[in-house]
Amino acid sequence: MDKQWSQVELIREAFHYQSRFDGSTMVFKIDFPVTEHPLFPSLVKDLALLSQTGFKVIIVPGAKEWIDEILKENNIALLYNGSIRISTGEAMPFVQMAAFHSATRFMTGFSDLGTEGSRVDAVIGNFVRARGLGVINGIDMEHTGTVDKFYIDSLRRVLELGMVPILPCIGWSPSGKPYNVPSDEIALEAAVNLRAIKLFIVSLSGGIKKDLYRIPEGVETGDNGRIIRLTPQEAGSTLELNSSRDEHPKDDKALAELALALKASIAGVERVHIIDGGEEGAILKELFSNLGAGTMVYADEYESIRGLRSRDIPDILRLMEPLMRQGILLRRTAEDIQNKKEDYAVFVIDGQIHACGALHGWGEEQGEIAAIATDPDYTDMGLGRRVVRYFIDKAKKLGLKRIFVLTTRTHDWFESLGFREAQVETLPEQKRRLYDYSRNSKVFTLDLK
Repeated sequence: MDKQWSQVELIREAFHYQSRFDGSTMVFKIDFPVTEHPLFPSLVKDLALLSQTGFKVIIVPGAKEWIDEILKENNIALLYNGSIRISTGEAMPFVQMAAFHSATRFMTGFSDLGTEGSRVDAVIGNFVRARGLGVINGIDMEHTGTVDKFYIDSLRRVLELGMVPILPCIGWSPSGKPYNVPSDEIALEAAVNLRAIKLFIVSLSGGIKKDLYRIPEGVETGDNGRIIRLTPQEAGSTLELNSSRDEHPKDDKALAELALALKASIAGVERVHIIDGGEEGAILKELFSNLGAGTMVYADEYESIRGLRSRDIPDILRLMEPLMRQGILLRRTAEDIQNKKEDYAVFVIDGQIHACGALHGWGEEQGEIAAIATDPDYTDMGLGRRVVRYFIDKAKKLGLKRIFVLTTRTHDWFESLGFREAQVETLPEQKRRLYDYSRNSKVFTLDLK
């Protein structure tokens, strides 16, 4: 039953996100090593599925590692000015070859999908107009360039035809001169210029994890220490905390990805997702579930606690039902909740309710926190604690001097939040008259100073 219920919830989340982002533009910057991973065919299949489902998919293939390999094979020196590759005239034909080889891997992947119904048309195009970087600190960057302009109308026509544009790390000047442009820059500029709702950064770097990097206090982490989400401010703090070269190399891949995500967020991309390309279905998990599979840097309001609305009642009853069956919560009906609607609040993540609770007033400057319920899939995120803290703040604003809870099974949890056991006789008279001695609930109180 629990497994079936979890599957139903997953389907609901998927439909929620499908309807929310239908027709939206999404840019996928995918590093070259991902294309050599055994799960790459599955990744291409997922991208094809997104395109077929109605999303506008743009792919920006990384080619750095393959360019390095090709240049080494042809005895051409790897030249850099800081972290920027110097693409010499001698190297440029091989750079182009490697860039288009990387892009072609996606074309091949889409062609290998098999049946006609699975077919997705893709096109590798000259959508980027570039200009040379010129001379930097006295060093001629030769054929290394930067984005000058995107041919937006051409890109949009391709997308409207249901095709997937693939943008190699090459741009051309108006006179036809080719330039090597970093794929990170192309992905960022594409997301900004096309007003993409999401930018996905897909690699095998492993991302930022709490055991390997310093992270600000209060940042949410999930399985294996994965950071679930960051605000731009938290992303900036994380970069600052890990700026020491003694701890992390100058070219740390995970930190570079986080820096790109922050830059995109500041530039106006609503959500940037850092994904492990070696995890089965990671893109779909990140896109169609609230918990995701990677790290999201988000510029919009993603989660909040708000008052209960009448249409929310079926959702909070769904959260409370397992706890009511176990006797952890008192049985409540939709009518009971409606009659005290103003006492309730819900924790909303991306438009969906994942926790709830209530603060009931009983006179004598005392209030009761009750009906705390959390989606079991979100227990690691501390939603219940946040709801309780919300009610503590609300009680203070209402001028209450003390709050209390009645509990049969969760007294340890409330103790960890600062509540202390008390006697039934300390309850307000109205509540004391209604106390159910057969249930024998423990009383825990918190003085508000």
